[in-house]
Amino acid sequence: MTQFASNNIRFRRNLVFLLDVFALALTAFGGPQVHFTMIHKKLVVKRGYITEDELKELNSLCNMLPGPTSTQTITAIGFKLGGPSLAFLTLGIWVLPATILMAALAIVFYLFDLQNPKLTFLRFIQPMAVGFIIYAAYKIKNLFVTRLHHWVLMILAALAAITLQTPFVFPILLIIGGVVSNFINRSNYLDVKRIHSIRWDNFILFLGIFIGVALLGVVTQSLPIRLLENTYRYGSIVFGGGHVLIPMMYNQFVEFKHYITSNEFLAGVGILQAIPGPVFSFATFASAMAMKDWGLWGMGLGSLIGTVGIFLPGILLIFFVYPIWSQVKDFSPVKNAIEGINATSAGLVIASAYLLFLPVEVTEMNMMVLIGTLFVLLTTKIPNPVIVLMCIIAGLLYNG
Repeated sequence: MTQFASNNIRFRRNLVFLLDVFALALTAFGGPQVHFTMIHKKLVVKRGYITEDELKELNSLCNMLPGPTSTQTITAIGFKLGGPSLAFLTLGIWVLPATILMAALAIVFYLFDLQNPKLTFLRFIQPMAVGFIIYAAYKIKNLFVTRLHHWVLMILAALAAITLQTPFVFPILLIIGGVVSNFINRSNYLDVKRIHSIRWDNFILFLGIFIGVALLGVVTQSLPIRLLENTYRYGSIVFGGGHVLIPMMYNQFVEFKHYITSNEFLAGVGILQAIPGPVFSFATFASAMAMKDWGLWGMGLGSLIGTVGIFLPGILLIFFVYPIWSQVKDFSPVKNAIEGINATSAGLVIASAYLLFLPVEVTEMNMMVLIGTLFVLLTTKIPNPVIVLMCIIAGLLYNG
């Protein structure tokens, strides 16, 4: 086979792969756990791009890294098939539908105030969003909290996040969780193998952007730079998925910086449940809303900043860790730290459920919607978009 023919086959395979990724991006509702099953069905069972064992290993790798797990997993598949170039194309196509929809939602909220009669159909989206967050806290607790010290970390993290409402408490709690877990599981260090043959360039780039943007934000106090720093920092430290991201962003964007109102934030969280693709696309919406005083062009810039900031660090970490994954997966300090970080993350989601409930007006209908949403999620398999549609219809029909 000639080199030209080989390149042509590779190009066609990569093109079909990207089309498959785009199809997933349009239909993948429900968060990383559901995304995993859809990726397995489409890319492993149907297409055979990688084996089931390879997918499980890549998913394990991404669960050990901060950032959007399903996004990192599908990007890692692209990296495995075609290197960095295909990985970046995979990332762009995967996040494109969700980020466009969330940016469009921000523009709708800018053009029509939430109190505008034309948007009264969204009146029950906020209590519904709290129901989703409570359900997420329940599911994450079941997934990550299995031992006594997990319970302690979860409860203390929740209490600390509720009482110490500053943007610095979240990364500090995650670090403490990792340190405590390493200390408790230190007996596992007997057979630790050293990691060698490391290429540091992508990690240096990751760290350089982290520090550089932070310093630039302090010096310039420019809103776009601060938004880039905020979202890049969240993408660098969030373990446990998008539902851990949401309380961090609420603390920074609503309570600390007052970039957007609690009503706008909750409405965005509610609509997010009906959007396919990564939950981290919420950063696109929040950053666009934060720049609403700059007009439509500013909101477009904000949505781009939020998208790049939230997704870039996780991808740089994939590029750094993937080549040494065979060593990292058996490195006890990493596994022990992730265990404690995940338990702490569960506490942060519990705190977010409480904090996001506070601005919701306590009325009979709002409480019925909140409890009803939680009941449906716990007892049925009705898809999230259908639940959102039901709440929108209720908002249209309700005259109270």
